[in-house]
Amino acid sequence: MTDWHHEAGPWLTRYTPAGPTGERAQLICFPHAGGSATYFQPLARELAARPAAPVEVLAVQYPGRQERRAEPLIEDLSVLADRIAEALKHAAGAPLVLFGHSMGALLAWEVARRLDGDGVVPRALIVSGRGAPALYRDVQLHRRTDDELTADLRYLSGTSAQLLTDPGVLEMVLPVLRGDYRVVDGFRYEPGPPLSCPISVFLGDRDPWAREREARGWQAETTAGVSFRSFPGEHFYLASQWGAVAEAIADLPLS
Repeated sequence: MTDWHHEAGPWLTRYTPAGPTGERAQLICFPHAGGSATYFQPLARELAARPAAPVEVLAVQYPGRQERRAEPLIEDLSVLADRIAEALKHAAGAPLVLFGHSMGALLAWEVARRLDGDGVVPRALIVSGRGAPALYRDVQLHRRTDDELTADLRYLSGTSAQLLTDPGVLEMVLPVLRGDYRVVDGFRYEPGPPLSCPISVFLGDRDPWAREREARGWQAETTAGVSFRSFPGEHFYLASQWGAVAEAIADLPLS
């Protein structure tokens, strides 16, 4: 059997052994700003420990990081969504579930819109740590100083303080985070047909960036219903809640 994610080129990293085509849904994970595919390795381990879990885990690898470090960053969300949607069309009938956190939630939603419009309807969309896309915040994250971006890296990924004193490390990672912030800052909501798949909204109960009242607007983005799930923690609640998140995904009606 051909593992279809190879057909998608460099965009996807698989973290679950491939099963028979169509047997389980493919959970396609979209990282946050500054993040990479490896962020979702803990989720893959948690889901692998649940044999009845209805998904296999793959993660999107954006250009400019890890094995794609030599590739230029893409700093336009529409272009990113176009490229990823085109790659996912190689799914060859495998059911798709899209799961994005923060910037990744916006991107997963835009990809879902493109796939839905082309008749490749995802089984579900899971958005995490993000208010409704119609909400606009003019925060200009990409204009932050290097010191502010370094502080963001500590918060975003738990990068060790020692590593973040290494000029070589900072020279490598700060442009990636700044480029991803340009993606977020450049996003503008464009109304369009609602999705045909259900949306699940995951939130940290103390997240100042994605409060429940701001997330209620996701209800306008689908005709198939929206569910909400809250987890203990702030914006990066995932880091301490992978087990609970895996359980929530396994409980979704994805078959």
